[in-house]
Amino acid sequence: MRKEKIEAKDRKRGMNWFLVLLVLIVGYSSWILINQQLTISALNTDLTVAQERLSTAKNENQQLRDENALLSDDAYVEKLAREELGMTRQGEMPYIYAANK
Repeated sequence: MRKEKIEAKDRKRGMNWFLVLLVLIVGYSSWILINQQLTISALNTDLTVAQERLSTAKNENQQLRDENALLSDDAYVEKLAREELGMTRQGEMPYIYAANK
């Protein structure tokens, strides 16, 4: 009878170690999965930001190509010189108006 009680106690101890080991394995696996999900989420955010920057850069590049094509047109260059630099042709009088205050 006494031997049976000792064996029952040994089984309980063995079961406790098994549960501890099982909890540790499940906990470690959960930590790895959560860490991976956080990493993937951060990478997806970085990807979205990079795609937006690429789209913006492509739009700006297209605008610059369009403006570069316009700069070969003499009428456009003259318009820019008149509007932005205030240049006039020889013999013309510049017209400057005061803004209403």
